[in-house]
Amino acid sequence: MTSARSHKDSGPLRRTGRALGHALRTPFTITAKGIRKATHAHGAGESGLGKLIELHAVNGAGDVMITIALASTVFFSVPTDEARGRVALYLAVTMAPFTLLAPVIGPLLDRLPHGRRAAMAGAMLARAVLALTMSGAVATGGLELYPAALGVLVCSKAYGVVRSAVVPRLLPPRFSLVKANSRVTLAGLLATGVAAPIGAGLLTIGSPWPLYGACVIFIGGTVLAFTLPHTVDSAKGERKARLVPTYAAAAPRPGTKRNGRSRGREKNGEKRPGLRSVGPSVLNGLQANTAHRALSGFLIFFLAFLLREHPLSGQSAAVSLGIVGVAAGAGNALGTAFGAWLRARGPEVIVASVLTLALGVAVLAALFFSTVMVAALSATAGFTQALSKLSLDAMIQRDVPEEVRTSAFARSETVLQMAWVVGGGIGIVLPLNGVLGMSVAAGILALGAATSVRGLLVGARRGSPHPRVA
Repeated sequence: MTSARSHKDSGPLRRTGRALGHALRTPFTITAKGIRKATHAHGAGESGLGKLIELHAVNGAGDVMITIALASTVFFSVPTDEARGRVALYLAVTMAPFTLLAPVIGPLLDRLPHGRRAAMAGAMLARAVLALTMSGAVATGGLELYPAALGVLVCSKAYGVVRSAVVPRLLPPRFSLVKANSRVTLAGLLATGVAAPIGAGLLTIGSPWPLYGACVIFIGGTVLAFTLPHTVDSAKGERKARLVPTYAAAAPRPGTKRNGRSRGREKNGEKRPGLRSVGPSVLNGLQANTAHRALSGFLIFFLAFLLREHPLSGQSAAVSLGIVGVAAGAGNALGTAFGAWLRARGPEVIVASVLTLALGVAVLAALFFSTVMVAALSATAGFTQALSKLSLDAMIQRDVPEEVRTSAFARSETVLQMAWVVGGGIGIVLPLNGVLGMSVAAGILALGAATSVRGLLVGARRGSPHPRVA
């Protein structure tokens, strides 16, 4: 009798428990379905692009967790003078070796055309292990932290190079490369925005906790990388591209002298494709993007120290850094969305226009240095960098033959990453003077404009022998 009664009483409790569990799961289920629907729209699910979008979101979330942990140790936990020394040490131990390793990343990955999924999974797994390794040293800021940070940086950039090379293999029908890259990039930005406050919350528990979170995220990314389609590992019809017109040496044909033309032929008698051999627009676009990427590295490091020592008028150091960070992130997201809307028609004009826009704002920031102008330059830099990179992607898709396009993405991405390192180095060594810093920012952009804008406009007038990306 008692058993029957207890069983009868437990019925409503079970139903209540199931209802409560369903109510708690529903927001997460709806969110997951919404994300899946967005990432797999317009054929992206069938082609595999949706999986890459999700993988890049995981990558962005993991990277920001590690960034928060490092920033708390290297930058925020000590006085400004000591922080500057620590960041300089960080650059010396991580960024300087990376400038030597970066040119090697592209060629090494070219040798793994059939292992791109494994390469991305390896980059994820290595960062998971390194995050766990760093968790023991992050509290003390010991020297052992820096080699691990270098490893994380190299793995992150290697993933970025492979990801850029993979995108052309996963394009849905009637889907332009600029639109695909817009979706991938925007997913990374959104994931970064979601993960950043979570990482900050974990930091309040303890300095190693964001690294524990990064470890879990990257393990998930390792599994997700292997769910990409097998076409990612296909290298059918691919050849290697070079950034400069350097050709393999070949013996001259009988009865001919060995001159520039004969040296420009391979053993099969054909010139090896390079980025210059497919038109000047790609090279000029790469030069313009190099200026944008150098500006990004410069502003990150210079403003981080400048605003900590000399906050914006009426604001604390934390609020000043927050204003600049939010402005840059919003500009980047807006540029990515705007690029997808424009569909990169006439990419040369877009690249030249946004570089000129960024230069104009940087000059105004130098002449009228203020809170508003610093925030405006940060937002403009984020906007123009995103839009310029999407336009460069469109030019590579349009002008670089398919057989070397994948390699071209790898080489160009490596150059842009090196430019970011150089810009960051300048930001570290420069005296903390706002007007001087904005003048240097304008100088970086002016150099890029001098080397690329004229060529881009000439290329736009001449048009392309290939159809424009729609």
